[in-house]
Amino acid sequence: MHFRPLLATLLAAVVSLPKDVADAATVHEPRRHPVDVVRGVNLGGLFVLEPWITPSLFSEWELTPQSPVVDEWSYCTVLGKTECMRRLNSHWESWVQESDISTLASMHINTLRIPIGYWALAPDLSEPYVQGQIPYLRRILDWAAAYNLRVILDLHGVPGSQNGFDNSGQRGEISWAKRPSDIRQSLDSLAVLARIANEHRSVAAIQAVNEPANWGVPKGVITQYYLQAYQLVKSIAPRITLVFHDAFLPVSEWSELVPANMTGSYLDTHIYHVFSEDSLRLSYDSHLSKACTDGEKLKQFNTRSPTICGEFSLATTDCARWLNGFQRGARWDGTYLTTKSVLPGSTCAGQEDLSTWNVERRMFMRNFAMAQIQAYEKANGWIFWNFKTENADSWNYIKLAQAGIIPNPPAGSAFDICPA
Repeated sequence: MHFRPLLATLLAAVVSLPKDVADAATVHEPRRHPVDVVRGVNLGGLFVLEPWITPSLFSEWELTPQSPVVDEWSYCTVLGKTECMRRLNSHWESWVQESDISTLASMHINTLRIPIGYWALAPDLSEPYVQGQIPYLRRILDWAAAYNLRVILDLHGVPGSQNGFDNSGQRGEISWAKRPSDIRQSLDSLAVLARIANEHRSVAAIQAVNEPANWGVPKGVITQYYLQAYQLVKSIAPRITLVFHDAFLPVSEWSELVPANMTGSYLDTHIYHVFSEDSLRLSYDSHLSKACTDGEKLKQFNTRSPTICGEFSLATTDCARWLNGFQRGARWDGTYLTTKSVLPGSTCAGQEDLSTWNVERRMFMRNFAMAQIQAYEKANGWIFWNFKTENADSWNYIKLAQAGIIPNPPAGSAFDICPA
C-alpha cells in the first residue's frame, strides 16, 4: 500500500478563512485544532423533512391513494399548524442528540453540514410551515463547539422550490426566483444565518442555496444570486466562507458560478450513483472507477477554487424506501418510471439492510467508501449524506462506520483504491 502525503499547509478551519481572521480564531479558541481536509456528514432530515430518511413521520399516509402529504409543506398543510408544531417539536428534540455528535467526533468527523429551510429563518406566516427550529439549531452549534467540529449552515429550501425535490420543502414545480420577493426572502434567510454565525464560532461557512436546478432556474439568475449572497454574508460576517452548489452544471461551466475574485468561497458538487439507469447498471469495478475519475475532475477545479463533494453515499441502487419521493418505487426493480427492472431479476429485497449483505457485498462497500473518500480528498474533501437514517443503511454513516464498512479514521491519504 502506498500513502499520499498529507497537505503541507494545515488550515485553521475546515474551510478557508482570511489569515487575520484565522489567526484570531486560533488565539481566542485554543481548543480548536487545525485540520487539512473536510471530512463531514450532513444532518439531513432534521429541519427539512424527507420521507425516505424518516419514513415513520409519513407512514400514516402510506396506503392513502395519491397521498396529499408528500413533503414538509403538505405535511403541515394537512395536519394544521398546531399539530404540525407538536409533531415537529418532538422530532427536532429527538432526531439529533449530543450522543450523535459525540459519536461522529469519535469517528474523526470534523465538519457538520446542517440543512435548513427559509421558513425557519425568514418565514411567510401565511404559509403552512411552522417555526421553532432556531433554538434546536443553536443547541447543535454549541455541541459542535464542544466537540471541536466546524459547521456549514446550508439553506436547503427557498421560496417556490429551487429544484422541485421534496428536500426543498415542496415537491413538484420549480418556481424559485419567478417573483422578486423570492430572492429577497432567500437573502433575508442568509442574513439570519450570518447573524447566527457571528454568535457561534463553530460556524465556518454558509451555503447560499442547495442544488438549484439549472433546468428550472436560468444560470444567469443563479450566478447573480450567488454574487448577492456573497456580498450580503461577507458584509455581516466577514470571516464566513460562502459555499456554492454547481447547479448540476458540467465542470466546464463551474468557473461561471464562482468567479475568481470571490475569495473565501467553495464550490460544492454532489455525486450519487443511483439516479440514472446508466449509473445503476455499473458493475462493482465500474462504480470504483467512476469514483476515482470524479476525484480527478474535482482535483483539477480545486486548483482554481476550493472544491468539496458536499453529498454522496454508498448506495448503488435507488431502493431506499421513498428515495424517489413518497409513495414512489425504484428504478432498480422497475417500480418507478418504468415497469422493467434495471437488470434482469434485480430486486430491492435486502439492498438497504446491512445485516443481509454477504461478504462480497461488504467488501465492495468498504472499497467503495475508501474510493470515494480518497477521490474527493484529492480536492478539499467530502460530506457524507446522511449522518443516520431510520432504515436506509447505505446512507447511514454512523451505522456503516460502526460496522467497519467506513474506516475509522476515514483518511483518504491512507487508501490506495484510486491511482495516486
